[in-house]
Amino acid sequence: MKVSPRTIRKLGMAAAAASLVLGMAKANADTTLYVGAYGGSFEQMLKKDVIPSFEHANPGTKVVVVPGDSTTTLAKLQAQKGKAGMDVAFLDDGPMYQAIQMGFCGKLADAPVYKDLYDIAKFKSGNAVAAGLIATGIAYNTRLFQAKGWPAPTSWKDLGDAKYKGKLVMPSIKNTYGLHALLVEAKLNGGSDTNIDPGFQVMEKQIAPNVLSFDPSPGKIAELFQADEVAIAVWGNGRVQALRQQGIPVEFVYPKEGAVALGMGVCVVDKSANDALAQKFVQMILSPQTQALLAESQGVAPANRKTQLSMAVAARVPSPAAIDKLVRVDWDVVNAKRADWTQRWNRQIER
Repeated sequence: MKVSPRTIRKLGMAAAAASLVLGMAKANADTTLYVGAYGGSFEQMLKKDVIPSFEHANPGTKVVVVPGDSTTTLAKLQAQKGKAGMDVAFLDDGPMYQAIQMGFCGKLADAPVYKDLYDIAKFKSGNAVAAGLIATGIAYNTRLFQAKGWPAPTSWKDLGDAKYKGKLVMPSIKNTYGLHALLVEAKLNGGSDTNIDPGFQVMEKQIAPNVLSFDPSPGKIAELFQADEVAIAVWGNGRVQALRQQGIPVEFVYPKEGAVALGMGVCVVDKSANDALAQKFVQMILSPQTQALLAESQGVAPANRKTQLSMAVAARVPSPAAIDKLVRVDWDVVNAKRADWTQRWNRQIER
């Protein structure tokens, strides 16, 4: 059948219109979700084991990780206030409380998974949750300790032992691990969260002289342990597990006075342009399947009580009994003082 030029033109116009509609639909379907998250092994775990499943379950969605430690991510949230930017943010519990107070975290939408969380994982505001629980304690270089004939550390007081001079990593107070150490030293020496002076005195007189580095970056610490340049560090059990997975000879110790509880917080950024997707992402992070991945790769205790772990993984994360013994931080008190303490730390400790 012969087709007239007029018909051809009509068909061409119809095809062009259809193509335009499809193009517009595709453009509308393509959404980028920006997730502020810890770098290193955590970022790699998200990219390899979590994000592909989320993108598959939400066609047209692309998830981009914006890596950084808690201090960096909080600063980015401050910089983007009122502008498009991150949709989901992972922060240690202390900075997360700050983010909530500053209005950076929106309310979490109700979902069945929240009923499965341990109470310790819930933030009282309802604007964030802990995706997992970590213990801050002591990491030590097993190879170096064996070569020196040293017994494994057992106490926070070991950090001031003169034999570790030039062999200690103490994360800065800007990092949660460093702040935890300061708080513990204050409590062990007659102080408290509201009386930090004894902590600073011990840090300055006994611990700082042993410090080789205040750099808390996972890459730097891994490098120092691998080269046997450090013997001991204040670090989290999850980070220690990441080092072990790299073949670095390091073990984690729960000090006899108690390790400190650190919640790996996550929230949906307030007024996110992709709020519905961001809510789904947080809910996926809290699912038993993802919680098991977090425990296996990051050494964090699950926040979801329905999470099933193998015996091998369960042995590497804080047990429910260990979590009950963790030292808790009153972040309402600490965050009100943190800026002043940071200035004092810079003058007195990291000189």
